[in-house]
Amino acid sequence: PMLTVEHPVAGPPRPRVWLDVDLGKIRANFRAVQQHVAPCRVMAVLKANAYGLGVGPIAATLKEAGAYGFGVAELREALSIKALGLPVHILGGLIDEEIPAVVREGIVAPVTDPDIARSLSAETVRQGRAVDCHFKVDTGMGRLGILYADAERVIREAAALPGLRCAGLYSHFPYAYGDIDFSQNQVKLMTDLVERLLRAGIEFQWRHIANSDGINNIDSSFQPPFNLVRTGINLYGAFDLEGRQAISLQPALTLKTRLIAVRELPAGATIGYGRTYRLAQPRPPGESGRVGTISIGYADGLPLAMSNCGSVLIRGSRCPIVGRVSMDYTTVSLDKVRDARVGDEVVCLGDGITIKEWAKFKGTMSYDIICSIGHRVERRYHG
Repeated sequence: PMLTVEHPVAGPPRPRVWLDVDLGKIRANFRAVQQHVAPCRVMAVLKANAYGLGVGPIAATLKEAGAYGFGVAELREALSIKALGLPVHILGGLIDEEIPAVVREGIVAPVTDPDIARSLSAETVRQGRAVDCHFKVDTGMGRLGILYADAERVIREAAALPGLRCAGLYSHFPYAYGDIDFSQNQVKLMTDLVERLLRAGIEFQWRHIANSDGINNIDSSFQPPFNLVRTGINLYGAFDLEGRQAISLQPALTLKTRLIAVRELPAGATIGYGRTYRLAQPRPPGESGRVGTISIGYADGLPLAMSNCGSVLIRGSRCPIVGRVSMDYTTVSLDKVRDARVGDEVVCLGDGITIKEWAKFKGTMSYDIICSIGHRVERRYHG
């Protein structure tokens, strides 16, 4: 007879890589921003699935914390959080095929040019509805928006169209963390425009220009006539690498994996693709040849640029990365943790290893680090 082996019923396998998202710290960071800019309200910018961190739990947390509403980049993102009942703004541009749903679903629409204003108006007439609009003015970003020289005329013409509720006026800083004079001039341009439109009988309920960089570097961007700010990266306790950090924030993200192998390599052995790391021969004092393989790679967001120069935390000690980071695995020196064992938890980001540190290795900005955390990384929510 065949031998039958019974296996215990098991749950789903534990993830090899996971990201701990501390909702309590996100809530505290939001409130720190709110206190800094008061009496302005705060819009939470949750583009790209909250920078890839998971928009559902984060949006619900920020609603509870007192967010005015949410900012996103496009229609599908807006629809995913509409049910929370707060204003959802599309901050970028619209394409024609999106306009019917924007009007039907009550999404706050951006007006970036006269054609969009006319298309929105025509759709409101067709549906028998009105739509809240925020007019985006290009004061120096050079990407989207009504050119400043044309803004007063375009807005006055749009305000006469049926179905458009002129609810807001906004612009965007390209360099608030660096060129203070340029940014201050953007503030002045918007302030002057608000005053001219007010004299023409057009008053906007919401006026905003400050992003996270503006909040930290341009104080006038959250003073009258402005009454709303937009923040994204500050919610997670991170800043741009340049400029001031005017608010005390708490890092809210910790990226972890496991030690999957522990090995002793002989002196002179090479490690990884390209054989970019070689263990010394003869072996110097303090080097044991003991290395570990951790179950994370560049597919999970660990920067390839950290090859042979970054480090991770194992049992509280920094362990240098040796060899090239590969797609799924990375090798680290265990000379400082001779007692490390397979299955040990490894902290790759967090507990003193900062987003800023990773960004400097990669030669990029903090936003790129957060948005690059891979899809197979399980997001876990705490607090």
